Amino acid sequence: MRLVFMGTPEFAVPSLQALLDHGFEVAAVVTQPDRPVGRGGIVRPPPVKEVAERAGLTVLQPPTLRAPDALATLRAIQPDLIVVVAFGQILRRAVLDLPPLGCVNVHPSLLPKLRGAAPIQAAIREGLSETGVSIMLMNERMDAGPLLAQVTAPIFPDDTAATLGDRLARMGADLLVDVLPRWQAGTISPKPQDDTEATFCRPLQKEDAVVDWSAPAELIARICRAQTPWPGCQTNWDGRQLRLLTVRARPDWTGPKPPGMTFLLSTSSGEPPDLAVATGQGALIVEQLQLAGKKPLRAAEFLRGQPRFVGARLGGTPNQATSVASEQRR
Repeated sequence: MRLVFMGTPEFAVPSLQALLDHGFEVAAVVTQPDRPVGRGGIVRPPPVKEVAERAGLTVLQPPTLRAPDALATLRAIQPDLIVVVAFGQILRRAVLDLPPLGCVNVHPSLLPKLRGAAPIQAAIREGLSETGVSIMLMNERMDAGPLLAQVTAPIFPDDTAATLGDRLARMGADLLVDVLPRWQAGTISPKPQDDTEATFCRPLQKEDAVVDWSAPAELIARICRAQTPWPGCQTNWDGRQLRLLTVRARPDWTGPKPPGMTFLLSTSSGEPPDLAVATGQGALIVEQLQLAGKKPLRAAEFLRGQPRFVGARLGGTPNQATSVASEQRR
C-alpha cells in the first residue's frame, strides 16, 4: 500500500512515526509551509516536516492543494491511500477521488461529536468526562465521512490540551496502523455518521485567552486547561498583561467580593492561604502566574515581589486595569 501522509503539527507526528515503524510505504509527506514562530518571528518548519526529513522522505509544502501543479504532483505519486492528520487544509473532491482507497483521517473526538478544528480543547472546556479518536473515510463535508474505527479515552481532572492531546495522538497512531491493513483487505465496513447527533467546535483565537471574571470559576478553570499551551489564559493588572499558568476552581467559596478581585483564601489544612480571584460563581485559585516581561512564578513567590497585588481588581485592557485602591481614590 503506497501512502501519502498529510499532517502539520505535533499531534500528527505519532501517526507518521507509527506508519514508518510498521513498515508502511510513505511515498511523500505533504505539510504546511514553514512559518514564523514566537515573538522573534523565526521561520521554523512544521514538526511533521522535521520528522519526515530525518526519515529521508519526500516533503511537499504547497501553499494550497487547489493549485493545478500541486494536484499534478500528487497524481504523479500514484498513492493507493492518503492519510490525513491535522493537516490544516480542506481537501477538495479532486484530491479525495485521487487514491483508490480514499483519504483516511485521524480525528481526536468521538464523531459525530465535536466536529471541527479544536475538538481536544472543546472536550475539556465543555467538562466532558471522556472523548476519543475516530478514523473516518473523508468526504467533502467537514469531519462527516463514514467511520472506520473509534477508541474512547477518559479526560482526567487535571488534563490540559497538551496532556490530553499527547495521549490522543498516541492512541490515534496505534489505531491507524491497526485499521489500514484491514481497510485495504476489505474487512471493514464504513459506518455512516448520524448527523442528528453532530456537535461542532470553532477554531481558537488569540482573543480567547482573555478571562471573563463574571463566568463561574469551574468554567474559567476548564478554559485555562483547555487553552494550555495556546492561546493560554490572561488578564490585566495595573496596565500589564498577566498570564495565569496553573489554576483550579473553588466553586464552594461565597463572598461579597466582586468578580476579578484578588484575595487570600484560607485553607482547611493549615497551609498558607491560597491566592484567589473572585468570579461570577466561586473563586479561582491561582497557583502559577507570569507578569509580562517576567519569568513564571509560583503564587507565594509572586506575592513576595508584588505584595500590593492582593486586593487588586483584574480585567479590562492594558492601561485600563486598576486596583481597588485607585478606584476608591476616584
